[in-house]
Amino acid sequence: MALLKAFVSWSGGKDSSLAFYRARMKGIHIICLINMLSEDGNYSRSHGISSELLKIQAEAIGVPIIQKKTTWESYEEEFKKTLLWLKKEGVHAGVFGDIDIQEHKDWVEKICVETGIKAILPLWNEEKEILLGEFINSGFKAIVCSINSFFLGSEWLGREVDFDFIKDLKVLGNIDLCGEKGEYHTFVYDGPIFKFPIRVCTGKWIQKDKNLFLEIWKC
Repeated sequence: MALLKAFVSWSGGKDSSLAFYRARMKGIHIICLINMLSEDGNYSRSHGISSELLKIQAEAIGVPIIQKKTTWESYEEEFKKTLLWLKKEGVHAGVFGDIDIQEHKDWVEKICVETGIKAILPLWNEEKEILLGEFINSGFKAIVCSINSFFLGSEWLGREVDFDFIKDLKVLGNIDLCGEKGEYHTFVYDGPIFKFPIRVCTGKWIQKDKNLFLEIWKC
């Protein structure tokens, strides 16, 4: 029986990485990553990670990345165009890292139905602390690359995602442990889906409205 060929909707962070890992463990053949960029093409639209660093990340994983420039207004249209092109190339499924926001799942399923793609959500409705524990115990390495300053302070930028990180988030009490409401985002630089780790350096942070983004580059 032929392997199911799929793309991964890619942010560069922990949830899409763990979804990739779980999908591959189930025998799904990951063909590529899809990453949506800002309209100037310099940064990922969700996490603020540079497009060049995401290319390096994809190279370290050993899977090609498709990057598309888009505004928020044209996001859905560009995403659908990409899926339709991939379907012509023999890709019939998409892997998504959504956990429990129903609106996000509804959007994913709508787009996939409209393009004839099977939606796979390996993390859906699972307990957050268990997911983070699996991420860490599986050998993934990640740092916080952006935060919503309404929930977290700048001292969280650059923090490693480890068990102390989970413990400190739990102390705060009002934070979704996986950052599902945008409290924080991460950049993954090593793990079981990587062929080799990325050595990263960090610089200053930049504020855009309520969000703080950490400068990260390959050392």
